[in-house]
Amino acid sequence: MTHTTPIRQTHALRVLDAFCCQGGAGKGYADAGARVTGVDKDPQPRYPFTFVQGDAIAYIREHGAEFDFIHASPPCQYDSECQRIQGREHPDLIGPTRDALNSTGRPWVMENVRGALPKLRDAVMLCGTLFCLETYRHRYFETGGGFTLPQPHHPVHTVPQAKMGRPVPPGWYGQFVGNFSGVQHARDVMGVPWMNRDGIRECIPPIYAQWIGTHARHSLTARAVAA
Repeated sequence: MTHTTPIRQTHALRVLDAFCCQGGAGKGYADAGARVTGVDKDPQPRYPFTFVQGDAIAYIREHGAEFDFIHASPPCQYDSECQRIQGREHPDLIGPTRDALNSTGRPWVMENVRGALPKLRDAVMLCGTLFCLETYRHRYFETGGGFTLPQPHHPVHTVPQAKMGRPVPPGWYGQFVGNFSGVQHARDVMGVPWMNRDGIRECIPPIYAQWIGTHARHSLTARAVAA
């Protein structure tokens, strides 16, 4: 049953980072002043915040209402172009994740890749150019639980982008997916110095989540004042 409990913003925003991987989103919410807890089915020794190993959807259903805000990044492999090219099969977790998020009564955001866009509802797109990153890295964010995001203006892409997984020529933007080279360069561009290649190719840049977290804090503060 969906339930809603008023939130009084007298503490740091408590954020659940579901399907957290190595913590790109979590770092962004922490930079926005939140206390972050991550959950993932796999061990994540590089995750820089409180971590719980377990099924993310089950954890959202059981504990999501204990948090002020929930971020979920269900694995994108089902909708990833490179995975389809390689003929690999993965579960589609977007619908079950949305159902779990809605069951909590909390505001939330769910992130995924362009291939998932037909299944996302009124998604907002973020691009690295919005934050002066040397990568485009489009990611899409569906919101719910009474939380919304504005769609920023998307600047025209004028800088050439290296092909998928290829080395990045000087003056070009990187596309850090697959078995890419230049891990340190990717760390520097994305702002994730603690990550390895596996984490970088799946994460969102922390600055995306910092932007979302700032909007979440303002939204919840406004709700508390209104209540």
